Amino acid sequence: MNSYRLLFESEYEDVVEKLKIEKEQNITGYYELPFQNISLPPKKKFQEIVLIGIGGSSLGTRAIDSFLHLKRKAKKIHYLDNPDPVTFKNKLHQIDPKTSLFILISKSGTTLETITQFKALLHYFNLDLQNNNEQFIFISDQNSALDKLAQKYKIERFYIPKNVGGRFSVLSSVGMIPLALAGYDIERILYGARFFLKRFFEKKEIALMKKATFLAKNWKKFRMNVLFSYANELENFNKWYMQLWGESLGKINSKGESVGLTPISLIGPRDQHSFLQLLAQGPIDKSVTFLRIANFEEDILIPNITLPYLESTDFINGFTFGQMVNEQAKATMKSLLKRNMPIDEIVLPCINEESIGELIIYFELLTSSVGSLLQINTYNQPGVEEGKKILRQNIG
Repeated sequence: MNSYRLLFESEYEDVVEKLKIEKEQNITGYYELPFQNISLPPKKKFQEIVLIGIGGSSLGTRAIDSFLHLKRKAKKIHYLDNPDPVTFKNKLHQIDPKTSLFILISKSGTTLETITQFKALLHYFNLDLQNNNEQFIFISDQNSALDKLAQKYKIERFYIPKNVGGRFSVLSSVGMIPLALAGYDIERILYGARFFLKRFFEKKEIALMKKATFLAKNWKKFRMNVLFSYANELENFNKWYMQLWGESLGKINSKGESVGLTPISLIGPRDQHSFLQLLAQGPIDKSVTFLRIANFEEDILIPNITLPYLESTDFINGFTFGQMVNEQAKATMKSLLKRNMPIDEIVLPCINEESIGELIIYFELLTSSVGSLLQINTYNQPGVEEGKKILRQNIG
């Protein structure tokens, strides 16, 4: 993975030392995940996977699955995440309960949206936890309510490290178990993350430190961070980034100030025809990260066809779709550079497991670095918890 500094060039703070302290004091355990050995369950006879989980329990898995699926031809994963009644019912019609493995994920074990969908699924398919226990896997904190339920019905279970929050958990059993069972090579994913993580703690990823320092010191001027990804395969990765960024960095700091950077997700070239106008002529209050894939490998050649009245488009004939997408990204970058908008670029060499592993850990380390510089607790979410309390009070 190549990361180029453009207008983020500046002095930087040694955030590596700050994160080493977090690592040594076990404030968060995600730094250890790329080095773990995951014991996979015995292969079961199933054709598809149904993953029931919300937020950090599904977004990361979905990001990796979407990135790799067309290349790896893995087993289909159905995601039951958001309890929208119309979507939920439609997804149930697509599931064959006799050939599906159901993976229930909740770190606390009592996530309301997850458990209610699980109850509805059990009822709809008339599944029995005791007689159908081989069709289930539960992933949760050890000794959680969900763990106790799994023990009661002898359901296979995996644990999430106590000091790993949901949005940082994709490289734990939360993501690796479903992805491995679907047929992905999780060791290659972890290798990519491990490779970048080592370089970071060896202080070889100066570009990341410069970017984190710039964002943290200039957040009042550049309050929004745009991730402009030039591949449909990255759309769910962008959604994962939005949760990671928003839930980690929107906090009250040690001085009592409300701080944070708003994440914005764009997909190119599609969003060049919508949001780009705001970037091009609107307020310069955003930083932009361009994310693209250097080599799409399986590409399509634009045929050398001239159509009457459409000759103005012939300049791109003979190029591939991938080349066109990458050139559009470069052109958009140059246009924004002329405005002195803060920009950086991340280039993945191709679509493979190592690339997505590096990308996951890159954004996690960037988030931790910015959070440390903003003097906040990057790993809690008190604002979210308050809403849960109000919901329980209202319904009660």
